[in-house]
Amino acid sequence: MRHRRNMETFNLSFLDVVCCGFGAVILLLVITKIYEPVTIQKSKEDMQELVIRLENELNELRGDSTVLNIELDEIKEQLSENTKKKNKLAGDLSEKQGEFSATQAISEESSGLLNSLLSAKQMLTDEMKRLLKDYNPIDDSTVGGIPVDSEYIIFVIDTSGSMFQGPWNLVIEKITETLAVYPTVKGIQVLNDEGEYMFSTTSGSWIPDSPAIRRNITRTLQFWNPYSDSSPVEGITEAITTFYDTDKKISIYVFGDDFPRGSVEAVSRYVARLNKADRYGNRLVRIHGIGFPTQAGTANGARFAHLMRKLSEDNGGTFVALSHL
Repeated sequence: MRHRRNMETFNLSFLDVVCCGFGAVILLLVITKIYEPVTIQKSKEDMQELVIRLENELNELRGDSTVLNIELDEIKEQLSENTKKKNKLAGDLSEKQGEFSATQAISEESSGLLNSLLSAKQMLTDEMKRLLKDYNPIDDSTVGGIPVDSEYIIFVIDTSGSMFQGPWNLVIEKITETLAVYPTVKGIQVLNDEGEYMFSTTSGSWIPDSPAIRRNITRTLQFWNPYSDSSPVEGITEAITTFYDTDKKISIYVFGDDFPRGSVEAVSRYVARLNKADRYGNRLVRIHGIGFPTQAGTANGARFAHLMRKLSEDNGGTFVALSHL
């Protein structure tokens, strides 16, 4: 009878297989650990390259942005310059249109005046001459105490901000009233306190008087605003030195509110040297002043009033200080 062999569960062969399996796993782990730092280093380098590339792109974008901002500023400056040029051209166009209207009106008025004179000469009969021989008109050389015997008038107008942005409508009204006091004169001229002419084409010469010219002056005054430092000395000087004539009766009307600098006495002496007296001691150019109370209660306002009173007194004129606007 045979004896059966007992089977052992964990024999040597099984242990060999298990050891080989564990060995394979350990080998895989060792291989993985060897290549893992290489992978991490590669990823780190890739990230660094990406960061550098993005920084370069950011710098390029910042550079492009700077260039675009510079170009935008240049465009804005050019636009501003073009706007200034446009406004200047618009002002020049208005001035030229006014001068053209004035020239056209002068031509029309001159033709009409010549025809009127010719007609009047033909109608003047001997009987009229006899009647007019003994006619003695009432003295109308003054109006409201202001001498109006001049044949030529010059306006010197303060165009500073305190005047143009303040009582400018009143200034135009008073100039219109002054013109109405002189029904007819031989010549008119308009300057600002800096000596700048309202109509540059008439600089240094008289503008022949006419209703059209007077309307053009008051119309141009509405937008006439050249630079001004508020001192009337330059305008008065230009008026006297340019238009002084021993054969003409001239009046200067100064419209202003302020005298910011200079000595009243020094200016008076200077004007006296320019506006020479005749043999009877009369100044050949009358100087009148109209003061506007925009600077009432200030030193400059008081200095203007003092200056114009002095100049009016010394030069055969009258100073009128308006009490309210």
